[in-house]
Amino acid sequence: MTRVKRGFVARKRRKKVLKLAEGFRGASSVLFRTAKQQTMKALRYSYRDRKQRKRQFRSLWITRINAQTRTNGLTYSTFMSSLRDNNIILNRKMLSQLAIKDSNAFNTLTNFK
Repeated sequence: MTRVKRGFVARKRRKKVLKLAEGFRGASSVLFRTAKQQTMKALRYSYRDRKQRKRQFRSLWITRINAQTRTNGLTYSTFMSSLRDNNIILNRKMLSQLAIKDSNAFNTLTNFK
């Protein structure tokens, strides 16, 4: 059997992993074995956190809406149900933007009961 020198293929694979590991601290960005472990972990975290980002933003919007409705003497749930009853279709992102940027417009929405 002839000897197979894997120089190009192996180097290409290692360079790909080390390129992904740029910016990691310590040996994780220099040594191949630790860089491989850290990039695998980082890719798992990034996959998970792409899902969690959506949840976190929704809870942030709900918190902002709730804070603004409390100043008008309502709770979040009663406010959302009154919007639904009056066929006002605004998503939570838009409602939170209204609560931050244009509180007068948001206050007119809280008057619907």
